[in-house]
Amino acid sequence: MKILVINCGSSSLKYQLIDSDTEAVLAKGLCERIGIDGSNIAHQPAGGEKVKEMADMPDHTAAVKLVIEKLTDPKVGVIGSLSEIDAVGHRVVHGGESFSGSVLVDEEVIKGIEACSDLAPLHNPANLIGIRSCQAIMPGVPMAVVFDTAFHQTMPEKAYLYGLPYEYYQKYKIRRYGFHGTSHDFVSKRAAEILGKDRKDLRIIVCHLGNGASVSAVAYGKSVDTSMGLTPLEGLIMGTRSGDMDPAIVSFLAQKEGLDAAQVIDICNKKSGVLGLSGGASSDFRDLVDAAKDGNALAKNALEAYAYRVGKYIGAYTAAMNGVDVIAFTAGVGENNAEVRVLIGQYIGYLGTNIDPEKNKLRGEEVILSDEGAKVVTMVVPTNEELAIARETVRLLNQ
Repeated sequence: MKILVINCGSSSLKYQLIDSDTEAVLAKGLCERIGIDGSNIAHQPAGGEKVKEMADMPDHTAAVKLVIEKLTDPKVGVIGSLSEIDAVGHRVVHGGESFSGSVLVDEEVIKGIEACSDLAPLHNPANLIGIRSCQAIMPGVPMAVVFDTAFHQTMPEKAYLYGLPYEYYQKYKIRRYGFHGTSHDFVSKRAAEILGKDRKDLRIIVCHLGNGASVSAVAYGKSVDTSMGLTPLEGLIMGTRSGDMDPAIVSFLAQKEGLDAAQVIDICNKKSGVLGLSGGASSDFRDLVDAAKDGNALAKNALEAYAYRVGKYIGAYTAAMNGVDVIAFTAGVGENNAEVRVLIGQYIGYLGTNIDPEKNKLRGEEVILSDEGAKVVTMVVPTNEELAIARETVRLLNQ
């Protein structure tokens, strides 16, 4: 089967066409600036050169049409016609409490996603636009949705409830939901496979460290806690997000700077994290590592604060599971930035991780970092959310 995986943002559309039989990526690409002047598409067939061109995309339906054109193009395409696409798998950010797993799309599912839009106002509406656009271009083609929040729906109340009046949970469903669930699920499964074990026999901490970052505690196959909360703002210090902080800071800054709450939250989302801590040097960890080596004290402090926070969450989740067997690093920073892993390693050595400095230099590949016989196996497991979505789509179709 050929599965088209779609990930829609408010003005972007990422896609991959995956052969589910071989799990090979046949083609991938990105549409940017949808509905904005200067819209463009970058398309790359497997084994071929990336082709980038300007293209008029007034809306997401036009973008989906263009994706199909590229996939079926005689020169850069990989299929003969639209009929070769067997199904579409969509990433949807927030499923609230309504969805604890992936589902095939119907009108009730769409209504459920719409009902969660208050919880993810920047993401769910865009995800829905992508679904509607694909339905318009590919009527009759089965579609599945895979939720970022679904994997974490196994968290117990003690982990997901905030210390607020319970009525706010009852009225507004204010609670910790967690995100990056597709990645945490994929990586924890793959980590167990690499070790030749069943995930149900292991306590795994997954550190999804990218520009957005989260840590999860996966106890015997189920997520029991995760660092992101009602929104992706909670938890670790990230590229531009503040992560955990005293909530009174919002009103304090609003008063001092003459801002409203929404403006302060915007600062917390877009101007904080390592970008803010480094004095605006960069939100890219590669740049920060270089700047720190060149003597930039703020960049060095930002990296150390980031690593310290990751180390604290690993310690917290070790306590939450009453121990840990595996720590897995994944995503852009987790997979590729050896310097950041070294900084984090300073805080987890007491667990018996015994990380080999030479193995830690490897980038972007599956590797067990720990010495043989380490009490806690520490490893790098590259994530593959698109493949996970394709697998879920096939599973749903075969039910």
